[in-house]
Amino acid sequence: MREVLQVRFGEIFLKGLNRPHFLRMLVERVRSAVKEVGGHTWLSDGRVYVSDVGDMDEAIRRVTKVFGVHSVCRAIEMPKDDFEAICVQAAELMKDHNGTFKVSARRSDKRYPMDSPKINGEIGYYLIEHLPNLKVDVRKPEVVLSVEIRDQAYLYTKPILAVGGMPVGTNGRATLLLSGGIDSPVAGWMIAKRGVKVDAVHFHSFPYTSERAKEKVLDLARILSESLCGIRVHVVPFTDIQMQIHEKCHEDYTTIIMRRYMMRIADQIAKREHSQALITGESIGQVASQTMHALSCTDSVTELPVFRPVIGFDKQEIIDIALKIDTYETSSLPFEDCCTVFTPRHPATKPKMDIILDGESKLDSEALIAAAIENTEVVDL
Repeated sequence: MREVLQVRFGEIFLKGLNRPHFLRMLVERVRSAVKEVGGHTWLSDGRVYVSDVGDMDEAIRRVTKVFGVHSVCRAIEMPKDDFEAICVQAAELMKDHNGTFKVSARRSDKRYPMDSPKINGEIGYYLIEHLPNLKVDVRKPEVVLSVEIRDQAYLYTKPILAVGGMPVGTNGRATLLLSGGIDSPVAGWMIAKRGVKVDAVHFHSFPYTSERAKEKVLDLARILSESLCGIRVHVVPFTDIQMQIHEKCHEDYTTIIMRRYMMRIADQIAKREHSQALITGESIGQVASQTMHALSCTDSVTELPVFRPVIGFDKQEIIDIALKIDTYETSSLPFEDCCTVFTPRHPATKPKMDIILDGESKLDSEALIAAAIENTEVVDL
């Protein structure tokens, strides 16, 4: 008998003949998550298990952040052929509980001599006999004792919900335009949840944005990296491009032109990293550069599809997710990013393409973009 971490997956069950590939990826991701706390990870009979963990609480925290995991629980693993011992262990698990309970048995091993209703009844009767502080309530119990009969018997009481989704790396690669704000980390997390491996591009305008602002973004990337199975951040020097735009382009159009240059650079970096799409944290109407007209203008400079998972969210909905994934506090630190540098007083909300192209014609775009990419710093987290 020993304590193990039982890991359940959800959406992977919907897969057909390629389900083994998704399961192998999930086991690999769970194994990587618990590597620093020790433990042995394996797949058996529709569950992933982790045993011999030095710090079970830390292992649970790590595994609940792994995309593809639906829930986890601390379970007692024991031989299934000694039913009396199972009843004794059930009483041990329930001894500190008071009030109502029910037993929920699941018999995966159909050769087991007792079916699920029989297991429920026998264990329930044993608990009532030995723990008078408990009372059966099969409709709304305060505690559910789960008993699974698989290759072994597994007993547990408190499943912990995890993030769900699909294992990272099972659905391609995309590149996130990561700022220091609230929205873009949420956008990257949401796309990664669908099994996409995410890299990031950050635009840094030193000295107008400080080194601390850059570290803030890297801190956000570190937080995301637990669920994203690591992340590569490309820190692009953007000062020269912003200065040129500020000096030579129509003032009301500087933001939209700046966004177009960001998309061009991100597009090139993404292709070099074999990404199939870009990700941004834009939400319709949130700021001037995120109107329908403006988004159309920025999309026109990239050949890759642009994923905007929070496009229809209001700010509070985005904040709620940021709080859930632990990025909100870091995003709220008062360090400006390059998007706030040289912000026009009256940015164009319905930009005209002829004015945009006229402004860009005054810039040596090819040289500016090449220099920015050549001097990009790559940070692996």
